[in-house]
Amino acid sequence: MDAQALRAIVEEGGVVALTGAGVSTESGIPDYRSPESAARVRRPIHGPDFARSEALRRRYWARAMAGWERFRKAAPGDAHTALAHLEAHGLLTALVTQNVDRLHHAAGSKRVVELHGALAEVVCLGCGNVIARDAFQARMREANPAWIDGPMPMAPDGDADLPDELVGRFSVPPCEACGGALKPNVVFFGDSVPRSVVDEAFARVDEARTLLVAGTSLAVFSGYRFLRRAAEKGIRIVIVNRGPVRGEEHAAFKIESSTGATLRAVADALRASRNA
Repeated sequence: MDAQALRAIVEEGGVVALTGAGVSTESGIPDYRSPESAARVRRPIHGPDFARSEALRRRYWARAMAGWERFRKAAPGDAHTALAHLEAHGLLTALVTQNVDRLHHAAGSKRVVELHGALAEVVCLGCGNVIARDAFQARMREANPAWIDGPMPMAPDGDADLPDELVGRFSVPPCEACGGALKPNVVFFGDSVPRSVVDEAFARVDEARTLLVAGTSLAVFSGYRFLRRAAEKGIRIVIVNRGPVRGEEHAAFKIESSTGATLRAVADALRASRNA
């Protein structure tokens, strides 16, 4: 199957997209499962460990301060802009993303369910107060005036790799509202997606004529459950992804190719047909 077959399905409308890291790697945002990421000896951050370990929080925020500027400057890629185009023309009804980079929003998508939160926000573990990540970056810069704060190689959690001897000198500002510990407003490994978010995502999938799975292996259950839901309800499933996808046997077809190039080709073809 190719982009022409996908275009025919998209033209019917009622498409809900389920996206993952593969739509953002083309924007320079690394993931955990690519060959390049697998070559790094780096354990993903686990939420329960982050909550109870001051040392882990210091290490994360020290690295995050160094990696944030490059992360926040990442621009939407072809997959993001194509999906926003499909939504703007009434063919895509909703988008459920496992990504935390907000590049779908930057591309213009409106009806987005963020399964795993967003690195653009910081939340207090004590009182639940939420602030903008840029505001917290400014506070960290004030508390650590000599710290590395510029272009650095990014890691999948939106941070950067730094030597331990530097990390030990880092000062993490507390919550201004209650003095509690702060974390990025994302669902780390070992955390649970809030029930309200899961319910909203299920509701969007239930409304779909077609579930378009793009740029994700669905190795993590928090995303896979929506493909399973679509299969149980007889909703057509199509997949665009390089590499195996959990549950792909339920798909009507799969395009094993670049998500950006494939979705751009679909959007371009639809644009051309409207202008003909």
